[in-house]
Amino acid sequence: MTKIISKEAIKRRQSWVTKIGKLSGNFAQNAKNIEEELNKEIKKFGNDILIDHLRLCGNIPESYRHDSSEEKLYSKYTDSLICSTYKAIGLKSVVLEERVDVADVEGFAKKFSFVADAKAFRLSRTAKNQKDFKVQAMDGWKHGKPFAMVVCPIYQLPSRTSQIYQQAITRNVCVFTYSHLALLVKYAQEKGNAKAEKLLHEVFKIVPTMNPSKSAADYWVGLNKTILNHSKIIMDIWQSEKLAAVESVEISKKEALKFLASEREKIMRMSHDEALKELIKASKIDSKIKVINKISDNGLFGLK
Repeated sequence: MTKIISKEAIKRRQSWVTKIGKLSGNFAQNAKNIEEELNKEIKKFGNDILIDHLRLCGNIPESYRHDSSEEKLYSKYTDSLICSTYKAIGLKSVVLEERVDVADVEGFAKKFSFVADAKAFRLSRTAKNQKDFKVQAMDGWKHGKPFAMVVCPIYQLPSRTSQIYQQAITRNVCVFTYSHLALLVKYAQEKGNAKAEKLLHEVFKIVPTMNPSKSAADYWVGLNKTILNHSKIIMDIWQSEKLAAVESVEISKKEALKFLASEREKIMRMSHDEALKELIKASKIDSKIKVINKISDNGLFGLK
């Protein structure tokens, strides 16, 4: 059976993971470079490359350390991806540089505008709560715009019940997935940007009309029916992206398990002293000692 996600797409994913992991220095400049390089790649090879990225971008690489610069840069990479997606379907879009009380991306269509945020998670993360999806925060970050969107990896979303769906409906925040965005890009390729833009607007408008519920089924049936009823041609695209979503889970699992297996082998081959040094490094003891040593009396008590 022919695979939807090509070997070239997987290699490109690996290349970007390595590239982001090697970046160092000025964070803002690195984030800008990621956006520029991604735009150049899409311009050179077309929107099929963008679809490849969307299918595989949902998981943070296990090779990135928690709360590290590469993890934060990966977040900028996903922001740049959804920004490029909105552009690919004919909208104007920008990745915002501000970091406080604003969304990461803004989109502007002819008849509507919105804010958006891209989410990615480690496959090894077991507990995700409603705050991880920032639905309530996105409502507050609209700043006058009528709509908001949180884009997530489809396989990391709650499949039964969750407060995020009730919050999404009551606060008019569209919970969407990279798989759905890939479908929109493909639909724009086949039927034109105007129809894709119209479909996106319909998606935004359907969310606040739903009956408030924590049910994943209620939310996704309402949203998916809106998309499928928009055009007969969408069913074929839908089936393709459905298969791609299944493939992406296996590809992501293989990537993560390969890294963790190599880490386990590295640890098992360490000497006792090497293992102790790695444990101290992982605990960030030395960096914590440096921070503590820098603390001194600030003289505030002596002000009079």
